[in-house]
Amino acid sequence: MFSDRLRILRKEKGLTQVQAAQAVKMSNRGYQDLELGRKPQYDNLLVIADTFDVSVDWLMGRTEDRLLHR
Repeated sequence: MFSDRLRILRKEKGLTQVQAAQAVKMSNRGYQDLELGRKPQYDNLLVIADTFDVSVDWLMGRTEDRLLHR
């Protein structure tokens, strides 16, 4: 679920994996691993959610609501 949603976000922004990795301050390989199914570390999860302006719950498949509740 997470890897699919991460890939969706990247493609919606028109980013390559390299560009997405840079945007979330990860190595290229680390980012690729996430799109291949590796679960993110907590700190990376927060950075990804903030970078793409989505909720952690949406990224992890706990809700269909993408938006952060502020």
